[in-house]
Amino acid sequence: MLKTDEFRVVSQTSNLHPTETTTDAPTHTNGFYMPPAKRRRLQGTLTDLLISEYQRLAWEALKEIINDQVNEVNKSNLSTIIYELLKYNIIRGRGLLANAIIRAQIRSPSSTPVYVALVSYIHRKFPLISELICKRLISSFRQTYQRNDKINCLTTTKFVAHLINQNILHEIIALQILLFLFENSTDDNIELAVELLKECGQKLLQVSRPELDSAFLVLRNLLHQSSLNKHTQDMIRNLFTVRRDEFKEYSTIQSGLNLVDKNDQYIHILQLGVFYDSESMLDVFKYDEEYEVNENKYEQIRKRILDENESSSNSSDSDEEDNANEEKQQLRITDQTETDLIILRHKICLTIQTNIDAKKCAHKLLKMNLHYRRKKELCQMIVDICAQQHTYEDFFGLVGEHICLSKQGYVYWFKQIFQDQYDISRWPKNVKLNNVAKFFAHLLVTDSISWDVFDCIYLSEKNSTSSSRIYMKILFLELFQFLGFTKLKNRLTDPTLKNSFRGVFLRDNPENARFCINFFTSIGLDKMKTSKNDLLSFLLGDRIKVCEGQLRNFQDTTVIALIDLLEMVDIDDDRNGKFEFNNNKFIYSLIVFLF
Repeated sequence: MLKTDEFRVVSQTSNLHPTETTTDAPTHTNGFYMPPAKRRRLQGTLTDLLISEYQRLAWEALKEIINDQVNEVNKSNLSTIIYELLKYNIIRGRGLLANAIIRAQIRSPSSTPVYVALVSYIHRKFPLISELICKRLISSFRQTYQRNDKINCLTTTKFVAHLINQNILHEIIALQILLFLFENSTDDNIELAVELLKECGQKLLQVSRPELDSAFLVLRNLLHQSSLNKHTQDMIRNLFTVRRDEFKEYSTIQSGLNLVDKNDQYIHILQLGVFYDSESMLDVFKYDEEYEVNENKYEQIRKRILDENESSSNSSDSDEEDNANEEKQQLRITDQTETDLIILRHKICLTIQTNIDAKKCAHKLLKMNLHYRRKKELCQMIVDICAQQHTYEDFFGLVGEHICLSKQGYVYWFKQIFQDQYDISRWPKNVKLNNVAKFFAHLLVTDSISWDVFDCIYLSEKNSTSSSRIYMKILFLELFQFLGFTKLKNRLTDPTLKNSFRGVFLRDNPENARFCINFFTSIGLDKMKTSKNDLLSFLLGDRIKVCEGQLRNFQDTTVIALIDLLEMVDIDDDRNGKFEFNNNKFIYSLIVFLF
């Protein structure tokens, strides 16, 4: 503890900008061990926060402080350790903090509830750190299982179970681990499953009772198999006894370790089958060109957190003090780490993934009472989660429909996202076309958003890519499947939407007209209950009427030939409102059609 205090004094009192510099400043440490006293002496000689060696020494000091504080944490001094850790930039050292907590838990599995309580408080203020810990634990479980490292695998499983108990990690990961272990029901696998169920069984009993019953049914069947040894069978019997008592011996959260209000929590939804990046580069020193700026940002965040803690501790003094604290919190600085945005995204994602009924899901999302800018975030999250599904699910379209019909303010943002998604669809590497197109087709068919959103689309060879054309193909085919040709044609020919579809059915030159007809022919819409001449007439309007008499007897000609004919026609409607033709070219085209 003495060493830690010494480092703290140095970091707070060292002269960061002296007027003179000494010449014995080190150029490198070469990776050798440096005594703390010598390190402090050299640290005092450095003059600029931006030089690499100063940052390296500060990094080493931060690493030692984090390790010391985490190793000293226990149930009695938990609040003190949290306060001490917040004094230092744990955002910069989040990789160090994650490693320190995971290693400390491996050395002392019995203290797992204490370490998880520490993580739960950090999780509330810095969700990126808790997410990093969860990802590393999932990777560690996979690695220790493959190495057949039973002890460390058990320890990691216990850590994961308590993260679920503290509402840091979603229970789906526990169910996936159980399913994974039951696929190969060896003695070691069943032992892991039993320990996991003991540690988080009470939580699963509250939130996933049917899945828990299924797990115990599997264990009951395995209990009668002779392949399991007697020790494993005894563990299963003991687990059934624990369950009869509703896991009273293994409470979800121990007394004194519930540091975070239940209403102020959100959950990381991670899955066993996904290979997450452990971000190992966060564990090593990296030079920061904006070191001082980032340190000042963290200092502002730290002060805000400490001010919140002080205001909450004094909230019971009087009503006047409560009102003053609320006004003070309204003036707090903006969190540069966008913690509030991350919290919102997790809440939205959790609400969507834990609800089956679309109407109830939409109602819960609307109850969040988001301000103007956050409404777009809600709409964007719905579209993004829909896009990430393997196949399109009507659930998302129904959620979007209920939201638009319930509150008109969300319609504007869905229309904006429609235009954004069309712009994104132009990139060849975009793989979200199918689900997104079907989602917006649902909103259009149900009149959740107006059809004037098509005014952002320009369907021509120059203004589109193969990806955007695929996107439009899926969208129009989905609209045709829902509405049929007659209703779809009525929508597309609605006089009030004429300007909105001007970019879809370009008539400015023959090339764009030909491209438009080729596009709708290639996607199969020429096979609808209409002739190709009707389609051509719809696309080109009055222009086809110019040669209507000449083409009346040629119903079997192709659309491409008709377009070629129109290219030969020289139309001039500026002379007394009459059309004139290049007769030679026109007659030549008729001969081509006849023979």
